[in-house]
Amino acid sequence: MEPYTALQQQLFTMQDLKYRDFHSRLLPGIDKETIIGIRTPILRKFAKEFRKTEEAKAFLQELPHQYYEENNLHLMIVNAKKDYAACLEQVKRFLPYINNWATCDLPLPKCYVKHKQELLKEIPQWLASGETYTMRYGMGILMSLYLDEDFKPEYLEWVISVRSEEYYVNMMIAWYLATALAKQWDATIPYLEEKRLSEWVHKKTIQKAIESYRITPEQKVYLRSLR
Repeated sequence: MEPYTALQQQLFTMQDLKYRDFHSRLLPGIDKETIIGIRTPILRKFAKEFRKTEEAKAFLQELPHQYYEENNLHLMIVNAKKDYAACLEQVKRFLPYINNWATCDLPLPKCYVKHKQELLKEIPQWLASGETYTMRYGMGILMSLYLDEDFKPEYLEWVISVRSEEYYVNMMIAWYLATALAKQWDATIPYLEEKRLSEWVHKKTIQKAIESYRITPEQKVYLRSLR
């Protein structure tokens, strides 16, 4: 029996059908039959052991995968790599195969933190890719790693320059901007004051910011006035 087939059998032993029914509703556009239904902590625990095996090396060469959980497992294995160059190479190879927001939004590789300057060079290419989840992934990196001490106002321009009709791209733009309002208010608020965003992103950014506990009551009052 091929290792890949054996892996699928292992994954199905962790299946939770009630969880599959619930989770599939959060992934519109993804065929329910391609979702096994494995809770994330269980899959993460499996990934921790599986990544040490020879089978894991073969699995990373098998693209595209059949099941949603295989995609998540793939990225979990890659994200655990400590070598930045090897990790980035694998991420770039895998990005075109991401087909949903949940896989895209998995926690970033820890090795990114020590290589922020190098990683920054990749982000404009991802944002300009035209691929929904590649663009979303790039924005997610900017949101997670470059809104604190490494922030530069130009990163806001990178994000708002993205043009897409895709819901999951525009939702990430709004999420990024709402987070930027919480962390870099002075640099971010002019984009709302000057109406520089699409109407949908403008309203969604304000909504998400108002829902945030990191935005002050006074800031929320002002944001409501900008709707």
